[in-house]
This record gives sequence, C-alpha cells and structure tokens, in this order.
Amino acid sequence: MKKTGRLELTWVGKYDEKIIEPRILLEDKSKSYGDPTSKNMLIHGDNLIALKALQQDFSGRIKCIYIDPPYNTGSAFEQYDDGLEHSIWLSMIRDRLVVLKELLSNEGTIWISIDDNEEAYLKVLCDEIFGRENFINTVIWQKIHSLKNDARYLSENHDFILVYAKDKESVQFNLLGRTESMNSRYKNPDNDIRGPWQSGDLVASEERTNGHFIVTSPITGKAFDVPSGKHWVYSEENLRIMVSEGRVWFGKNGDAFPRKKRYLSEVMRGRKGSTIWLSEEVGHNQEAKRESIKLFGKESSFATPKPERLIAQILTLGSNENDIILDSFLGSGTTIAVAQKMNRRWIGIEMGEQCYTHCKSRMDMVVDGEQGGISTSYNWQGGGGYHFYELAPSLLVKNDKLPVYQINPSYTFEMLCEAICKIEGFKYKPEDVFHGYSSEKRFIHITKEFVNAGYVKSLSARLANGQSLLIYGTKIQSDMILPDNIEVKKIPKDLLEKCDFESEAE
Repeated sequence: MKKTGRLELTWVGKYDEKIIEPRILLEDKSKSYGDPTSKNMLIHGDNLIALKALQQDFSGRIKCIYIDPPYNTGSAFEQYDDGLEHSIWLSMIRDRLVVLKELLSNEGTIWISIDDNEEAYLKVLCDEIFGRENFINTVIWQKIHSLKNDARYLSENHDFILVYAKDKESVQFNLLGRTESMNSRYKNPDNDIRGPWQSGDLVASEERTNGHFIVTSPITGKAFDVPSGKHWVYSEENLRIMVSEGRVWFGKNGDAFPRKKRYLSEVMRGRKGSTIWLSEEVGHNQEAKRESIKLFGKESSFATPKPERLIAQILTLGSNENDIILDSFLGSGTTIAVAQKMNRRWIGIEMGEQCYTHCKSRMDMVVDGEQGGISTSYNWQGGGGYHFYELAPSLLVKNDKLPVYQINPSYTFEMLCEAICKIEGFKYKPEDVFHGYSSEKRFIHITKEFVNAGYVKSLSARLANGQSLLIYGTKIQSDMILPDNIEVKKIPKDLLEKCDFESEAE
C-alpha cells in the first residue's frame, strides 16, 4: 500500500480556522497628527482583524515587516499577557503570519524577534507558511552585553530574529554603513594625498611563470623579489606603475618588504550584513530601556522595548526610502518611530491602551523633532505625520430579543456600504448608482429600499455590454427572474455565510 504524508508541525486546534470579518477602518481625526497628506497609519485594535482590514489595499505592497510577538515565556507583563498556552500561541501566530505573507511584496522580507521558548517551533511554522526555500537566515542579537551570574543554568545573552522572504530569489538586501571601528584601521603615516589607507599583501603563495622580478624601493633603492614558491600578484609593468604613483608602502624607512596601499576612499562604501549582531553595533536591552524612560518616564516606560539602532539595522538592510514598513505587534512604537526618522512609509498596529499612551504620544514627539535613539545619526529634525484609525465594530450583531442577526445600529449607510464592499472583495468607490467595483466589468450596489423587478431593471440600464452587477438589499422580492449579469443577495442572510461576525480574534 502506498503511503503518503507531509512534514508539518501539528497542535491542538490547528485546523479550527475561523473566517475573520474584515472590518473597515474609521479615522479618529482628533488623534491624527502632523501633515494631513501623510499616508502613514496608526491603527488601534486587534491585529488579526486589522491585518484583514488591510488586505484589500495592501496585498503585495509591504516591503519590510518587523514583528516582536509575545515570546510565550510564562511571564506576565503590564502591557500584555505573555503566558499563552502553547497551542493557543501557535494558532495565534500562525493566523497572523498567513495574512502577513499576503501583504508582503515579492521583494519583501519579514523579520521576527523571538527567544528560546518558541524559536524552534516558530522556525518550523514559518517553513510551512513561507516555504523552507524562502528562509533567509537566523540573526543572533546580543540583547545583554554582560553575563547574568544569577542564571540557573547558562546566561541567556541573545535573542533570535528569524528572516523570511515571500520570494527569496527576488530579495536584494542593501549594504550597511561602515563602522567607526572599521574606518579607524586606516591611517596616513606618509601624508598620502589620497587619504587614509591600510596595507595588504602583494604576494600569493604559489609558483607562477613570470611571477619573479625585482621591485626597487624609491626611497632607499633596496631591491626585493618574492621567495621560491610564491609570486607577485601584479605584473611587472603594473607594479612599477603602482610604485611610481606612491601606491606601494616600503615601510617608514623605505627598507621594508613592499605592500599595497588600500585606500579608505576606494573601498566599498558599505558592508554585507552578518548573522551576528553585537550590542555595541545595534544596542541592547538596557539601551532600549533608557530610551523608553527618556520618552515616557520611569514609571510609564515600556516593559520590553527594542533599541532604535536594532530596528534601524533591519530597515537599512530590508528597505529603501518611501518603502512601506509594517509592524503589527507595535508595543511602544519603536518600529514606526525609526521608520519615520528613516523616511519610510509605515503602518503600525497595537491593540492595547499603549497605542494611546505610548505609540501615539511617541509619534507626536517624533513628528515634533524628538532627539532620542537614532535621531542624531539620521539628522532627524521632525516633520511628516500620520492618520489614526480605530477598527469599526462588527457589521452584524445579534438582536436583543430575537435569535437573529441585524445590522449594527452604530453603522451609517456609508459604513454599511464600505463594509459590504470589503467583505465581498470590492473596492469601495461610490459613483453614480454603484458603490464599488472589483474589475472594470463587475460592480456592486447596496440599498435599504425594496428590491423588485422594476428596481433591478433600472439598475441594469446603467450597465454597459459585458458588465455585471451584485445587488445587496435588506428587502427583496421573492421569485424574481434575473438577467444573467445580475445577482441579488440579502442582508444579513448572505453576509452570514461570508465570515464570523462578533468573533474577536484570540
């Protein structure tokens, strides 16, 4: 008997999937801040529902996603519960990663902070969602720069950052800037007009025809040749030109074995990122805590922030100016603060009260020119802005007296139209008698009027050849004979088949 199967991670409740209602976003203009033409978005609400709300407009458009989800350590933090039961944690993160993958552009990458508690499980889960072929690397971040002598077993000094792509072959990381430590290796003891340099070998360890000839020091006249079994790496003609141009170093007194000058001005203007990120380069937990205290005060500082330098390195590698950055576990707002200072567009999602107390207040300060974190490095002087959104309540709610669903009484007709368009996959754009479209030939109309044959005929007359129409109504004539290009659905019955209403995500 032929046996088939697949390699996957399983857990209790993995296949208990719910179709989450894609809510509409309602701007709270009293909380939006700065430049009203900004396209940046700060969203308060459950991140799974918010991500579903973004799908229609942002699928395939996000260049770089960074998330710092709860680590499931069993510790209780003031801002959120980080002790979810293991299966619940896996379902929580899986549901969100599925949507995040859809939002990611083909050239984009997702960076996920995690520690030892769930890293191995998360790696297998990401392999399943993104494909093992789209795993890029695991970054080791030195989050603590000194040993924890009170550790029971080993001092835990690092976190992981898992890096995945939607399409690995399409990803091209940027180079990182050279560090002061790297540049400090270049000196200029002979006052060379080309600037600081460091020396390198002119000899290779193998025999080569024509690889032996005399090189003479222009200072002392001392002659040099390579020993047996080696050769000069340049031809005799080229090496003589280099000597004449002062590109060869014979030592301070002119009598040392010659070496090539490698000028700082001519080396690569950047460097490849590595998988080991030391705290001296990207910061550590204490640096992040100091940044948080400076922003919010000691009593209100965030429990588990990340340093701005860490996020800046991720955004440098994985994005360019004006690319869209997304963080759906926003915490205290570090990702969007860094994105703003680095001239990226951004979307931040946070469900807790810290969306108001930390994220919004922090971004107001950033727009006004806040000078902490990476501000000096990026010459941040303030500017820009963002729009603040709340998730709309569920479109359908249960009737207080009858066991039926009804339209949420808080919804205006415009909200109703936009919500139905989103649920049905139409772009909401009221024009003439239509409320949205899904293509040049497919339209939607929503009404609370009585829909009968005459009503349908009047709408049908507005359609051109080859166009079709979906009509949603609360009152519909039964047994209508409809044209082939007209479909009629009833509110709320046909909406209930689309998704789960009044079901907040875990």
